[in-house]
Amino acid sequence: MLRTLATVLLALTPAPTPSALQWTPCPGDKIGMECADLTVPADWHKPDGRTITLKVGRLKATGRSEGSVLIAYGGPGGPGIALTQRTAESWAGLRRRMDLLTWDTRGYGEQFQGLSTGLSCVWTRIPLSPVPRDDAEFGRLAATNRSYAETCRNKDPELFANMSSADHARDMEAIRRATGGAKLNYYGASYAGFYGQAYARLFPGNVRTMALDGTWNHSAADWSTEQDAMARTNEQFAARYFTWKGSGSARRWQSLVAAANRTPIPAKSSPGVAYNGRDLQNLFLGLTRGGPAAWGKLAKAIDDARRGDASGFVPEQGGRYPDQLTGVTECTDWPRATTRASLTTEVNRLRKLAPSTGEAGTLAAGTLACIGWPAGVTNPPTPLPKGLPPLLGTGAWGESDAVQRVVNQVPGSAVVRHEGPGHTLYAFNPCARTHIDRYLTDTRLPPAPDTKC
Repeated sequence: MLRTLATVLLALTPAPTPSALQWTPCPGDKIGMECADLTVPADWHKPDGRTITLKVGRLKATGRSEGSVLIAYGGPGGPGIALTQRTAESWAGLRRRMDLLTWDTRGYGEQFQGLSTGLSCVWTRIPLSPVPRDDAEFGRLAATNRSYAETCRNKDPELFANMSSADHARDMEAIRRATGGAKLNYYGASYAGFYGQAYARLFPGNVRTMALDGTWNHSAADWSTEQDAMARTNEQFAARYFTWKGSGSARRWQSLVAAANRTPIPAKSSPGVAYNGRDLQNLFLGLTRGGPAAWGKLAKAIDDARRGDASGFVPEQGGRYPDQLTGVTECTDWPRATTRASLTTEVNRLRKLAPSTGEAGTLAAGTLACIGWPAGVTNPPTPLPKGLPPLLGTGAWGESDAVQRVVNQVPGSAVVRHEGPGHTLYAFNPCARTHIDRYLTDTRLPPAPDTKC
């Protein structure tokens, strides 16, 4: 019902025409990129209310244009215009036949180099919250999170409440209509894959091609099952490392985590820093994702920690503890626990499924920062509708499994896998880039539904 209503409201909104976009050189342009301002509602459910401005960028095809591809980089908040300017060479093959379109997403302004209407907020990194042990701790966590959020929300409550991936998807539809109205060709990297999934749910009849690169599943029918799948994927990262390291390494690691949970292990290189087992699991997971190039460092860090010094786990840059950005978009997209009892049940289940990594790297951990958030979950995970054309998913270790759970919902879809570390493939994997370009231009998927690159 909500999806149908949103689609109707959008249809009733006056659609900008191509001539309404006044293209001029983008600020600081050095590659021939043009920009235009597009006016859209701050709240798509109030099409006659307040408006905001989206800055849209365009790189014209270097050959005869056969259409356009809308590109987004995720983040959320990745500045599409600046990032496309920086990575223009990687798009050279696609540009021979297609115009490239991108935009700076709503709300993510100057701090993210964004040129669209932004929230006057400073996005800060906050330590990952521990799992509350009782209702009092759960209440304090909710109050702390709300205080972070209110600092930003009070600057612009309406825009703050309308920054979900579904809101970005409705902005995508406005861009499509403003640039000619042809069916959408879309490339979404990382978190922008969630924009694509939201668009597919809202406007399935307007999709021509959709490539989802290095993203995760926001289209699960059962969220607990999806969390379990994420935990199993993380345990696979650990298993790869243990296979490389040899017999007994898994047992020694789990013993170290248990010991650190009893008595945190100091990092002697960083006075005042000490890691409990949950901290170590988060830092360990990040290093296992780096593949063999990172595993030598990880092995030494584990050996040193077992001797009482966790310095090898201290990040080279950024916070000393596992942390994350405050999540204005994320907290409207992802279900979060509403009671300590439900959270405890979920976390205990994930720890049994993934004894080496626990809840690290899952949304059970990530959404701890959303408990108490003053904006609701307006864009919850929902299965994709029928009637979509075949989709293409791509990704490295772990990502390819997650995106396969998305595209498997659409008959005829395919996945390109890189059996190695990394995040997204287009810019770094020429094999995957060839498949993506061919799909976006000719709607030709790889010959096998599960292709290795």
